[in-house]
Amino acid sequence: MSVDIMHENRTMTAVVTGEIDHHAAADIRMAIDGELGRTMPELLTFDMSGVTFMDSSGVGLILGRARELRQWGGKVRITRPSGRAEIILKMSGLGALIVPERTGKEKKK
Repeated sequence: MSVDIMHENRTMTAVVTGEIDHHAAADIRMAIDGELGRTMPELLTFDMSGVTFMDSSGVGLILGRARELRQWGGKVRITRPSGRAEIILKMSGLGALIVPERTGKEKKK
């Protein structure tokens, strides 16, 4: 498991790779929360393209960060979830946070 955090304007992106289980979720949470408190972004994006496994701990991780950002009017979104992660996200009701990728045709607009 790893998480790389990037900032651009008022957006923070957490690129998560590997397995998100109880132990990994705690490590990811600590890394993200430290940056959230320091930068207070308007948007936190979870790039989950590299997630190979996720259980309810991953769902809790996302819900907790969403709750944290709501305190200052921020939002959470999820981009590029792997197939396994997308199944768990949709089953848990977090599918609405997934931002669909745009096709080449839409990008030109």
